[in-house]
Amino acid sequence: MPRELGDVLDYFLPHADVEEAPSRAREATRGARHLRPAALPIVAVPVGERDVLRAAFAWNLTIEVARLGGAATLVVPENARDVWPEAGRGPLGIEVVSSPASDLGALNRAALDVAVALAGEVRECGVVLVGVPPPWLDSTANATALLRWVLLFSSSERRDMMDAYALAKQLRAAAPSARVGVTIHGARRVDEAEQAFQRLAEVYARRLGGTLTSYGLLVDDLHVYRAVAARRPIGLERPQSRAARAMRDVARLILDDARECIDG
Repeated sequence: MPRELGDVLDYFLPHADVEEAPSRAREATRGARHLRPAALPIVAVPVGERDVLRAAFAWNLTIEVARLGGAATLVVPENARDVWPEAGRGPLGIEVVSSPASDLGALNRAALDVAVALAGEVRECGVVLVGVPPPWLDSTANATALLRWVLLFSSSERRDMMDAYALAKQLRAAAPSARVGVTIHGARRVDEAEQAFQRLAEVYARRLGGTLTSYGLLVDDLHVYRAVAARRPIGLERPQSRAARAMRDVARLILDDARECIDG
């Protein structure tokens, strides 16, 4: 269901330690689903060449979904230069799958293979995050599974917002029915993030006739950049930092919507 950033600000208030989250996630899921899904939901994350920050966001969200009790895997093209860590299992057993895909259609098939395989292995809900090179979005290849749900990142800077809108426009043309979500990053204040999202949502609705979904905000915190430099997940490196709490809250929004996709 579409929502605005103001609808999810309660996620960014202090809450209980993350150790309690997996049990809460299991309790919320238990009894809600009686059948395993054929495939876990796929979330595409456009990550440009040399875009280390967005690559780090995608990996950190994968880690945080797992910390909340969900299954999670990150799929990336093997020629993605700046996605880290390397392919294989990392913290919490989270796997980074490197695909030999060289175009959108092949990446779509690779992501779907992982989503089907993971659904057969887990009892809980989860997601497969996929790093997608933005130039591939112009492809006419069939990528129904991959472009059903897309997450964009934008700061409140004008150029960054214009880039996010351009990506949203590409997605609207390639997959008109896609759920397009936005997370505002680098925000110094909640109202700054809220205003940035509202501007994006209003332009998207007016020019493209669509509705953006808010996936919260990632605060401007030095710990983010330190964790990126150290190639360590922020939730494990600085679990009590504002940055880690914000990352966890964005992951919670994603996991909640993944359950909704399956239960619906």
